[in-house]
Amino acid sequence: MEGQPRVVLLKPLVTSPLIEVGEFSYYDDPDDPTAFETRNVLYHYGPEKLVIGKFCALATGVRFLMNGANHRMDGPSTFPFPMMGGSWTDHRGLLAGLPVRGDTVIGNDVWIGHGATVMPGVRIGHGAIVAAGSVVTRDIPDYAVAGGNPAGVIRHRYDEKDTARLLDLAWWDWSGPLYTPDAADEEPWAESGVRRVPPTKKCEPASTRWQL
Repeated sequence: MEGQPRVVLLKPLVTSPLIEVGEFSYYDDPDDPTAFETRNVLYHYGPEKLVIGKFCALATGVRFLMNGANHRMDGPSTFPFPMMGGSWTDHRGLLAGLPVRGDTVIGNDVWIGHGATVMPGVRIGHGAIVAAGSVVTRDIPDYAVAGGNPAGVIRHRYDEKDTARLLDLAWWDWSGPLYTPDAADEEPWAESGVRRVPPTKKCEPASTRWQL
């Protein structure tokens, strides 16, 4: 990003068909943010995908551990003997049947803090915040603030009614510009001088619109 050498938009950088990233989601790293796909998405052998929504903010050191990191736990040992070669390769079936949790899905407008780790198959809801250093082992609801190891919900950003309104609004799916700077002259209700422009969304009456 211009003027921000430690910040990259992820969508143009992703080459793996197993990773999907929405528009404007970014990663911040003072060392090499362009290496996100290899340094921050680990053990990604498929077929499970990593899906990251739009307008997500990923801080330095955020890592996604994918399903390839799993070992079988239903035998006398978790060691992957067939990977060592030799006669052990005759028993490659020992590498099958690994625990599978499906795709890892990060919603839209999600902020994940410094050094957080997201485990395989986790779903983080729209508008959620994950605290720095957290280990996310289970799903995080929409618009929740979560943290810890394992990460749990600390609080909800909004009550159920406002959360539902935000999800229905789905501003990340609007087309065209999100903000129009000289809107105060056009829209008396926009006291802040900015307004939303959702060409593809049906607007509510002006008195109930979300003012950004």
